[in-house]
Amino acid sequence: MGEPEPVQDICKPAAQSLWLGGVLGVAGAALFQALALDFGSLAAVQPVFILELPLALVFGSLVFRVRVSRKAWGCVAAIFAGLVISLFSAAPSGGRDQVPGMWWVPTIAALGATVAALVLVGLRRPRGLARAACPAAAAAVGNALTAALVKSAMHILSRHGATAFFLAWQTYGFALVGSFSIVLLGYAMQGGPLIASQPALTLGDAVVSFRRGVTLFAESPRHGMWLVPALFGVVLLSYGVFTLSRTRCLAKCVDRDAAEEEHRAGRPAATAM
Repeated sequence: MGEPEPVQDICKPAAQSLWLGGVLGVAGAALFQALALDFGSLAAVQPVFILELPLALVFGSLVFRVRVSRKAWGCVAAIFAGLVISLFSAAPSGGRDQVPGMWWVPTIAALGATVAALVLVGLRRPRGLARAACPAAAAAVGNALTAALVKSAMHILSRHGATAFFLAWQTYGFALVGSFSIVLLGYAMQGGPLIASQPALTLGDAVVSFRRGVTLFAESPRHGMWLVPALFGVVLLSYGVFTLSRTRCLAKCVDRDAAEEEHRAGRPAATAM
């Protein structure tokens, strides 16, 4: 009988398959995001990405066989309900298909300065809440800018064709900013606990994108009494995101390596709920 195959050699194809599946998933998500932004408003599409957090719990629990607590399921329900209530109440509509060229200059300058400031503050902090929250918030700002550029580029593609799309600066702009945002998210995940990085990422992306939709694309949300249920939805949504980010089951689904390392060291991966 031959010698047994080393464990790392057995695990390597599985790891490569998971990596390839992750890449395909990201590419597919980007494609559907671009289609959604082409047909819908920026202020309505981007907040939907908050669902990434509860969906990570759902799929992660199935893949890694993690038991989800009742508290976590309650948070998932709060996130879904809060998102539906807030979007239905705000109901952003209208707006322009394309942003005037010069309007991009102050927008990119302001958002770029915000990202730089958040990154500098985060890098100067020790591992913990601030070091995780600052780059996560910077990634959220980058994601919001990426979405705005994608929407602009998709309008060019649908109206003027592929040649104009690949000649447009927005196409290369969203590729560059989106890639940089992924790097920032990696630093955020390594910098501290999920309770700091995930709320900053998910809620920050939604807030900045909503404002960019209103200011850049002139999308109009409802006003008056509709603000009351909209604010209630935001509060419910925020509660769900912050509380879910503190659960141990989410940490086991999203950051397996960190959870196992902290478990071996005798420290809880996150606040148990």
